[in-house]
Amino acid sequence: MTVMVEERLMVCDAHVHLWSIVSPFHQWPDAETPTIHRDFGRVEFAALSPPLTKAILVQAQPDCRETDWLLEIAVHEKRIAGVVGWAALDAADAPAVIANLAVRPKLVGLRPMLQDMHDSCWILRPELDAGINAMMTHGLRFDALVRPRHLPAILKLARRWPDMPIVIDHAGKPDFSREGFCRWRDDMSALAEMSNVSCKLSGLLTELPAGGVPSLMESHIRHVLDVFIDRVMWGSDWPVLLLSGWSYDEWLSYAITVIRKISARQLDSIFYESSTKFYGR
Repeated sequence: MTVMVEERLMVCDAHVHLWSIVSPFHQWPDAETPTIHRDFGRVEFAALSPPLTKAILVQAQPDCRETDWLLEIAVHEKRIAGVVGWAALDAADAPAVIANLAVRPKLVGLRPMLQDMHDSCWILRPELDAGINAMMTHGLRFDALVRPRHLPAILKLARRWPDMPIVIDHAGKPDFSREGFCRWRDDMSALAEMSNVSCKLSGLLTELPAGGVPSLMESHIRHVLDVFIDRVMWGSDWPVLLLSGWSYDEWLSYAITVIRKISARQLDSIFYESSTKFYGR
């Protein structure tokens, strides 16, 4: 599919992954997801077409060795503006680990992988405070990989740490049922009232129910644009995106078309300015 964009539009992709399945720290994707169970590295990233101007690389493994690997790649890739890494925030040595990571030139944030944690309020445990405080000390952003059940805890986190920039990955992975939409809508509205919270329009395609049509996403996109306004950023979630059967260019083209229809004046903010401001790159 040809990407239909305005010539002047620049794109900062706020959510890209890379991985090597033979690396000692690789856990997912595994052989049960054959579509993406292969290497996605510098060669594959370089093939992503314009108007992609720059990207934020986000961790996929809960392992500091992966963060080191991503940071090394970022040094050699001009279009990678920053890396969101991983650290065990509840570890006793978290402040020291974070301090060592923070000196790396392209580290911009950390992402604990909350989405599959049984305890929806894990992030609020007091043993994480030292790690979070270290993030604040070193000017790092917090990427919140969550499901709708985690959103109330993220609101409490945002209130507890009002100076910490937080972004909700994948729009909180909404439930596309009617009842689920209402709960998600209210929780996202409450989060949007916090000036330190932003939202990524990413990962929605892979959250659609089996047989779900893309138009199901439009009410969610509209709500995010309405409440977060200039704190919305677009992300591809590539190559996880490929599980949906869509290509990078197809998702980008669709997102531009839908956002132009809902609020054309927000295009530049969503596709470039918001992520640049949030990550400082």
